[in-house]
Amino acid sequence: MTILTSLVKAYDRLPDAPPIGYSSEKIGYAISLNADGSVAHVIDLREGEGKKARPRHMLVPSSFKRPGITPRSFFLWDNSAYVLGVSSDSTKDASARLQAFRELHLSVLKDESDIGLLALCRFVSSWKPELFQGEMWSEEMKGQNIVFSLEEDRHSGFIHERRAARAVWERLSGKDVAETGVCLVTGEHAPIARLHNAIKGVWGGQVAGGSIVSFNLDAFTSYGHDRGENAPVSETAAFKYTTVLNRFLERDSGHRVQIGDASTVFWADATDMKAAKEAESLFTMFIEPEGQKGGTAEDDKAATRDIDIHLKRIREGLPLSSIEPELAEGVRFYVLGLAPNAARLSVRFFFADTFGVLTKNYQRFLADMRIDPPPQEGYPPLWRYLQETAVLGKRDNVPPNLAGEWMRAILSGTRYPLTLLSSVLMRIRSDGHINPRRVSILKAVLIRNFNREAPVALDPDYTNKGYLLGRLFAVYEQIQTAALGSRVNATVKDKFYGSASAQPRKAFALLESGSANHLSKIGKQKPGYKVNLEKAVAGIMEQMSPCNDPFPASLNAEEQALFGLGYYHQRNAFFKKPAETAETNGESEE
Repeated sequence: MTILTSLVKAYDRLPDAPPIGYSSEKIGYAISLNADGSVAHVIDLREGEGKKARPRHMLVPSSFKRPGITPRSFFLWDNSAYVLGVSSDSTKDASARLQAFRELHLSVLKDESDIGLLALCRFVSSWKPELFQGEMWSEEMKGQNIVFSLEEDRHSGFIHERRAARAVWERLSGKDVAETGVCLVTGEHAPIARLHNAIKGVWGGQVAGGSIVSFNLDAFTSYGHDRGENAPVSETAAFKYTTVLNRFLERDSGHRVQIGDASTVFWADATDMKAAKEAESLFTMFIEPEGQKGGTAEDDKAATRDIDIHLKRIREGLPLSSIEPELAEGVRFYVLGLAPNAARLSVRFFFADTFGVLTKNYQRFLADMRIDPPPQEGYPPLWRYLQETAVLGKRDNVPPNLAGEWMRAILSGTRYPLTLLSSVLMRIRSDGHINPRRVSILKAVLIRNFNREAPVALDPDYTNKGYLLGRLFAVYEQIQTAALGSRVNATVKDKFYGSASAQPRKAFALLESGSANHLSKIGKQKPGYKVNLEKAVAGIMEQMSPCNDPFPASLNAEEQALFGLGYYHQRNAFFKKPAETAETNGESEE
């Protein structure tokens, strides 16, 4: 099923789907008018206080794209530049926009007798930007979307909701009869949309929105077709898919997460709406384990408790068919990742399959990432892993396209992008931080891309050269720490990790000679611990003896990943061993 087809079906399942011709827009203020067109009140519709105040989502006559130089006004609402002739950008002249708003409404509403529509006409006829002053008019209105209400009916609704206004909008929106054709989404013969509504809410995209389907240059057209005729989608289907996608992209919609530069929306298709909602809640916790919060109502608490139980069993590796059979086969699941590309939107990834397949792929991802000791967070969200690939750990510095490529691999169960491996290795060499999240990524790529049986915890019998060299490096670091303490200006890791993991021959020659002095010092203070450390070095060297070249001139990316894995395992093993007893008694552990 294509992206657009699945979105059209999702619109039909929305419990509060807006009627065709209307869209949910962010509205900040309402101007309440007296019957003579004078302003009675200005009402702040925003939710929250101060800098946290956010516009309210409201159903209004549909917006549309406004390309070109000539201003075009929305019907019965718009931003302050069109409604009042004042803009948040003082360098731009809003007079042409105000004139466009005035001309549209005076021409369309000239024969109307509704008291609310007449009040609006009187307002637009008399309003001048110079009147925007005094306590009634706040500077915060500039740039906000504005609607109107009639003062005598202010508590019962807005002017655009009046029966007469809806009738005018129905007539106005249907006056341009489009050419008909076969819709590629529904297969029905219907009027074809020449332009599709903008998609808003994509992180990093234009404020006015972007397009998934767009043909605005001759180079994008074929066989002489104009704009939307190149990919015929009916007006109804175009309205439905853009409306539901805008709804999913809204903040706190429960259908979106941000993964790198990809604004990711997801939705379930099932005959049982309860099962669909449960699948969506589980997926949210797959991606954002820390983001799920239970409700206060008893039903919400019970539902959250059930989801937590299912999630725990899924993470333990139990098949979804044995946990919740209805979710495994009865729920179709979709995940769509979008990123901005000028006025268009790029599809980073699209997943469409049963929720059982998605869960199986998620469990495979967890198995790939499993490491001992694990991260303190237990199951870090995906964005936290992505931060490990970014300069200074900033989410904005995640390599382009990496988040989308990795997410696509997780969803589909395919190989991870190799840029994931190179990015983590580069970060380790740059800042020297070797934490469980980074090592988890290295291990996952080794398993998925190189078919390696990479160990989860320290495996003394694992004889890969890169893994053994990483373990040996951790032992040399421990020797230095035991001799000099942890408060040294530059540790062995600080000085040599990058060279040891890439060019071990040179680095380990220096490490071996330096460790002799450190071991001598340890022997004077803790002879038993010295014996243990010497045994650790000897044991690793013995495993490396069959190698023709135990200290090769260089290691490739795969071996560098194993080096990091071996170092992490061996380093953490020192904190698990009961070494303090042996040190106190001056005896070696048998």
